[in-house]
Amino acid sequence: MKPVSYQYQASLGNKTLVFETGKLAAQAGGAVTVRLGDTMVFAAATMSAEARPNQDFFPLTVDYEERMYAGGRIPGSFFRREGRPSEEAILTARLTDRPLRPLFPDDLRNDVQVILYSFSTDGENPIDVLAVNAASAALMISDIPWGGPVGAVRVGRIEGEFILNPTFADLEYSDLDLRLAGTQDAVIMVECGAQEVPEQVIVDAIEFGHQAIKIITATQAKMAAEVGKPKREYTPFRMESELIESVLTRVEEPLQQIFAQPYVKARQYQALENLQKEVLDEFAAEDEEKAVLVRSAFDEAVKHVVRKRILDYGLRPDGRTLQEIRPIWCEVDVSPRAHGSGLFTRGETQVLTLATLGTPREAQEIDSLTPAESKRYMHHYNFPPFTTGEVKMLRGASRREIGHGALAERALLPVIPPENEFPYTLRLVSEVLSSNGSSSMASVCGSTLALMDTGVPIKAPVAGVAMGLIKEADRYAILTDILGMEDHYGDMDFKVAGTEKGITALQMDIKIKGIDSQLILEALNQAQQARLFILDKILETIPKPRPDLKPHAPRITVVHIPVDKIGTVIGPGGKTIRSIQDETGAKIDIGEDGSVFIATPDGDSARRAVERVEALTETPVVGRIYTGRVVRTTDFGAFVEILPNIDGMVHISQLDTVRVDKVENAVRVGDEITVMVTGIDSQGKIRLSRQAVLEGWTAEEAQQHDRRASSRPGGGGQPSPSQSPHRDERRGGSGGKRR
Repeated sequence: MKPVSYQYQASLGNKTLVFETGKLAAQAGGAVTVRLGDTMVFAAATMSAEARPNQDFFPLTVDYEERMYAGGRIPGSFFRREGRPSEEAILTARLTDRPLRPLFPDDLRNDVQVILYSFSTDGENPIDVLAVNAASAALMISDIPWGGPVGAVRVGRIEGEFILNPTFADLEYSDLDLRLAGTQDAVIMVECGAQEVPEQVIVDAIEFGHQAIKIITATQAKMAAEVGKPKREYTPFRMESELIESVLTRVEEPLQQIFAQPYVKARQYQALENLQKEVLDEFAAEDEEKAVLVRSAFDEAVKHVVRKRILDYGLRPDGRTLQEIRPIWCEVDVSPRAHGSGLFTRGETQVLTLATLGTPREAQEIDSLTPAESKRYMHHYNFPPFTTGEVKMLRGASRREIGHGALAERALLPVIPPENEFPYTLRLVSEVLSSNGSSSMASVCGSTLALMDTGVPIKAPVAGVAMGLIKEADRYAILTDILGMEDHYGDMDFKVAGTEKGITALQMDIKIKGIDSQLILEALNQAQQARLFILDKILETIPKPRPDLKPHAPRITVVHIPVDKIGTVIGPGGKTIRSIQDETGAKIDIGEDGSVFIATPDGDSARRAVERVEALTETPVVGRIYTGRVVRTTDFGAFVEILPNIDGMVHISQLDTVRVDKVENAVRVGDEITVMVTGIDSQGKIRLSRQAVLEGWTAEEAQQHDRRASSRPGGGGQPSPSQSPHRDERRGGSGGKRR
């Protein structure tokens, strides 16, 4: 029997978000599809029957599987099936995870898994915000304890007007791409890319989007009330209040002493570790099960002391004031052979970013469900274990590394010059060498240094800073340039990057139930002051992009040719373009619009390659002088190749300044001679004159003398048809393009 399907709709302006459940994946804890236009996302949420033993964290996993059938495409891999998730898929999974996680019960230790599939995409409506709504709805109707619902929207801005859930086409004209998630009452997550937008515009966009979120969450709440399952009972992870109090009493004074010492991360962490060992010996002894609880109680005690010192005394773990930035120093030209490099150090966080320039063909090809087919600016972020003094296995890029790299990439993208101004592919790699908070924003600063050191004419330098929040009831403190410990024990991680003019990227994650827009504005304004301070430090190191590229960086010259000449440059089977590359050492890429990108290691190679391309695509012009090679002679004249595969004829009367009785007396096959184009007829046949060059005539004078000479008896005029060779015996006919 076919199951009953339930549909719920949320009207958002002129668009409708459709939730549907009951028809698919009946054995999952909760399963939902969400549709906008013809874009559809499926989500299933399931919880394990038992909690993991002796575990002090909540094991939530969110995975988005990008299925290419959704766009009517077959994967481009060798096996023709989806393999490892794309960068876009990983970012969508992270975007979905972040607003869900804070709303689970603190004492839940059962495994919870949310899996999302793309079922359909129309190429107009992005999938990512739909995924957040689908996951939230699946959790709402499931038997999993959760404090939702969460709604998510995208906000764009075109000509000063906000647009709700803009299409991919709309985003091409928008100076804002803000993704927002929240509950009925507050904002939980913000992810944003922008074209140097002011802080107030960001806050206004958040308020605009939150009104739509309320509609989405109301729809989900109604859905859960009508078709949702009862929430399941679970075994909570609980620490005895007596144990928490006992541990806090034991460690509060030693913790105060540790935090009062001059700050060095390694020394402070070692002191905390030693104190924890003492507490474990006193409270747990050999009882491993109790040791888990004691460790959690110790962590709570450290959290309590750190937050209390900040709220009560304005003292941070490293002794700074709330708005104080750690000492900064910068350096450029660190690597002698990289095309550009920038070293940015802020406190104990250090990032070295190295830049590489490449040709357009080296742009990254994108095989995803978005309209983008390639990208010419890439940023990769690496976070090895030694950065925090740890030892771990080296594996591929983690989801965190991919997310941080994408954030830094988004921050710099608005200032990267367009391809028609700077025809290079750019790859930046940020190597985190030491970390104590805010390494992603240090990557933004290191990238600015590296780009300027490379000589990339960026529109403006970009800096980034991570902000934090400690909030207890109505008391709160906003922290500038947070440490790793402040991130761990705080209520917000708010990364802001931008230029002097405005914001280019923003990422906000809230660990509490949300914050209001006024607090967000206060944090943004505080971040602006920090950003301007950091920009000054960057500009002290390198005030503007270098005027020239490094000697070992490739030089790209752009030549524009007619589109119908592209085949001529490429040649049969690529023969012509390969020969140019072999002879000149250049790398040549040709765009569909006729742009020819010539990358060479030196100026001479560039000049020779440009000459070859221009020669291949040049059209003969009357009055222009060419040096060509004699390719054939006849009784009435000589045929000269003035451009590749293009011949013209020099009549015998135009071979010299004196009368020529026989062509071979003046020129022979293989000779190079200089000639002027004196005429091109309707069939494309080209008439040349060597005499015009020798006499120094203008084109008009050459044409007059040519007509008089051709009209004189015995003047060597055109032969009669009986004398003329057959057309297919003549090299390209009487002038024109040779085949």
